[in-house]
This record gives sequence, C-alpha cells and structure tokens, in this order.
Amino acid sequence: MLLPKLIIFGLFLSACNPVTVTPKADATKDTYFPISIGPQLAYLQLALNDEERSRGLMFREKLKPHHGMLFIFETPRQQHFWMRNTEIALDLGYYDASGQLKEICKLYPYDETSVSSHRDDIKFAIEMNQNWYEYNGIGIDAQIDREALLEAISKRGIEPSLLRL
Repeated sequence: MLLPKLIIFGLFLSACNPVTVTPKADATKDTYFPISIGPQLAYLQLALNDEERSRGLMFREKLKPHHGMLFIFETPRQQHFWMRNTEIALDLGYYDASGQLKEICKLYPYDETSVSSHRDDIKFAIEMNQNWYEYNGIGIDAQIDREALLEAISKRGIEPSLLRL
C-alpha cells in the first residue's frame, strides 16, 4: 500500500518541477573544447553561469598556447571585465550574438579597472593569452565556429536554447 502512494507522490512532484531535463553532461566546467575562431583552432573552457563568469581565469598562473575561456552572457549588452586575482596578461575579444568578433582589448594582471565594450550588443567574450589574436591573424569580423560551440554547450549538459543561442 505504501509503494503506490510513493509512486503517486513522486509523479506529483515531477509534475510540479519546472526544471528542464537535459542530457547527462559529458564534460565539466574545467573541460577545454576545440572551437575555431576564424581559421585558428582554440581550446576553450566555457563560462556558462554567473558563478563561472565571475571566477573566470582567476588564480591561474598561466594558460597553455591556444587555450582560453569563452564567456556566454544571457542577453547581448555592454559587457565589463577586470582582472581581480588574475596574474595572466590577456587579450579579450568581444563578440556579438552571431559570434562575430567586434572588439579586442588588452587586460593586464591584477588591474581592477573595468574594461568595457564600446558596443551594447555583446553576447560572447573570449579571453586568450595576450597578443594571441594578433599572432594568429584574427581580426575584427572573425567568426566563432557556432556548430562547435553548440556541441560544446551540449556536452556540458545544457540545452543551447536555454542560453538563447
């Protein structure tokens, strides 16, 4: 008699739960995904939520060549970055919702001065070792490989549409 009541209670709870079920994650926040920017392959960790975006690349001593972090914001807007607890000199690329590079900024170790995008339509930002964009011939209008990005997000166990992609 108790088992049927537990089953009914479980069904009731699942009907009340608004959380979208996503596939089991194959990867974690520490996983680097191969995603091209223009013609250059980069290996990027994904910062998908407020906690991951806030931590960013803090407390790291170095990044391997062609490695960095891709930040995804919920809505396109002017974005702001600073280097609290970050000792690596970085380049910051700001991208619009289509994944097109719009601005490149320099970030300096431990500099807590806010580096704001000039544009108000920024959906993505990518931090790489300083001068990476220049050394690899990546300029304004370079495009993120969206298919690779969507696949990486899915491997993190998140439905890309939840990030408005």
